[in-house]
Amino acid sequence: MNGMGTETVGNKNLISNEEERYAAFLKERNLARTNDMDEPVRPRRNFYSRYMKRALDLLIGIPVFLILLPFNLVFGICTFFDVGRPVFYKQTRIGRDGKPFIMIKFRNMNNRTDENGILLPPNERVTKFGKFMRKFSLDELLNFWSVVKGDMSIIGPRPMPEFFVERMSERHKMRHAVRPGLECPYTVPEGTLLNNYYWKFENDVWYVENISFRTDLKMIGRLFRLTFNMSNRGDHAGGLSYFVGYDDDGHAISLRQAKEMYTLEQES
Repeated sequence: MNGMGTETVGNKNLISNEEERYAAFLKERNLARTNDMDEPVRPRRNFYSRYMKRALDLLIGIPVFLILLPFNLVFGICTFFDVGRPVFYKQTRIGRDGKPFIMIKFRNMNNRTDENGILLPPNERVTKFGKFMRKFSLDELLNFWSVVKGDMSIIGPRPMPEFFVERMSERHKMRHAVRPGLECPYTVPEGTLLNNYYWKFENDVWYVENISFRTDLKMIGRLFRLTFNMSNRGDHAGGLSYFVGYDDDGHAISLRQAKEMYTLEQES
């Protein structure tokens, strides 16, 4: 599980002028071409996806949510003494069929700004307690409430901020054909760079086209192993560079990759 963002319901203050510039550049240059190159997505519709998946979410989600209530109370108190009010991070995320919902997590960042009054990057505002919460995904335990409500599922593509969607290709927007999930463990070949947005989105699309009871059981097992695999959590607290668009080959890229691409182009 990965945390990103700031403690607000809105999304626009997450976007820096630099990011907007690169996103606009890539959208104008490559989005239409990417849509032309992409293959269509065919979501799998079956009895499980329509009825049983929701039943499985409730079967798992309700007991887990109730078991976690005392722990969440303790985390809430600790968060209050760590970053003050508000205790909760609220942000609009995109759910099934592109419908927005409010996702709630525990805050783990302060509101430090630079000399111009602009919020510092997320990785510079995460507190020590916040890094601990992120490392073990404790800041996201409240997401089980979203599962119980029906906004999220146990397994499914991670819910993204609204401004990601306008940058996505039509193929990758199809990740919203199912409820977003706590996690969508990877099915890509071993050794693949999993911090690459291209593989993240392609993995989500694969899930949409292959959703089944068997697939979810396998992914729940992978999620369990991922949760308790400490060797994979080293970089968790820092978050990821934001997705901003597509390169010339139609691959989804992050802000960092966009900077490198733009710099090379200017130098050539």
